[in-house]
Amino acid sequence: MCAHHQSDLEKPRMKHLSAAAIRFLVPDDIQEKLERRLGRLHARQRLGIEMDHEAQVFGQGLNFFHIENLLFSHTLLEGVLRLSGLYWQGRRNAAKLLLRRNEIVSRRIPKAFDGFRILHLSDLHTDMSQQAMVRLLDLLPGLEYELCVLTGDYRGKTIGPFDLSLAGMARLREALKGPVYGVLGNHDTIRMVPDLEGMGIRMLLNECVVTERGGHRIHLAGIDDAHFFRVDNIEKAADAVPHEDFSILLSHTPEIYRQAAHAGFDLLLSGHTHGGQICLPGGIPITLDAALPRSLGSGAWKYRDMAGYTSVGAGSSVVPVRFNCPPEITLHYLRSTGKGQTSIRPVADFERI
Repeated sequence: MCAHHQSDLEKPRMKHLSAAAIRFLVPDDIQEKLERRLGRLHARQRLGIEMDHEAQVFGQGLNFFHIENLLFSHTLLEGVLRLSGLYWQGRRNAAKLLLRRNEIVSRRIPKAFDGFRILHLSDLHTDMSQQAMVRLLDLLPGLEYELCVLTGDYRGKTIGPFDLSLAGMARLREALKGPVYGVLGNHDTIRMVPDLEGMGIRMLLNECVVTERGGHRIHLAGIDDAHFFRVDNIEKAADAVPHEDFSILLSHTPEIYRQAAHAGFDLLLSGHTHGGQICLPGGIPITLDAALPRSLGSGAWKYRDMAGYTSVGAGSSVVPVRFNCPPEITLHYLRSTGKGQTSIRPVADFERI
């Protein structure tokens, strides 16, 4: 069943200490907390899948080739960019964070949620994108929103230690207001979950929660990584969502858009593609590292009766550079059109801060 949002709000909030003061869990404690959180079988199965496929370059996941898992790929790409003289410009571009605004207009959104604001952060790669994270922390105090969602990839690499990533997330969590929900990306390990939840970030692992306002409700569901580890379960996440209620699905990757639409979700929020990150003039991506139409690779889109938004992300992957694809955070506004109107109609806008 969907957990109830108000019960989370009624619990006393933990005081978020500075990152330097946080002690992260040791492996034995992580195992114990994961088994308590997921159940012994699920936790061991999930950890086993990671151990079997972690850092696999060919053949695993929705794509055949994964450059992010290739040893020394970042060194090779950085070397090419340095030789071309573009590296430092790319670094500067990667720190120029934009705030984008997006409206989701639907007759299915309850009147009580008209104007409801959701802050969407994706692909933070906190340990790799320090300059962008500094800019993000500068921007957050001036933003107003009711809910924050994180659509995965908190770690820079896909293997190895994650303490620096968690430290970056701890600093970010201190700056975020209200309830925060997240899902895992293909760069993340399930072992990060206990510490992330200890910071006050509720991770949705094929689960859903309910948010109530003025006697009405919407549902927020989230799935585990669908791109690489393929441990998503949309059916489980959607099982308790009544057909008549407005529902949002968080997924790191938009590649599951068909399954999400056919499961009855009204809105899919995702990231993963980075919008290409290194694009040709005009924002044309060289690659999206995703099996989906390019029209779904960034920004607002629609598939059947479902609206979608693919964030290009706040951070950078493999190398901390961007070209013709500035990083972003997004404020989504829910707009109710009342009865008798058409279904969801996404309208995108943005402004530079």
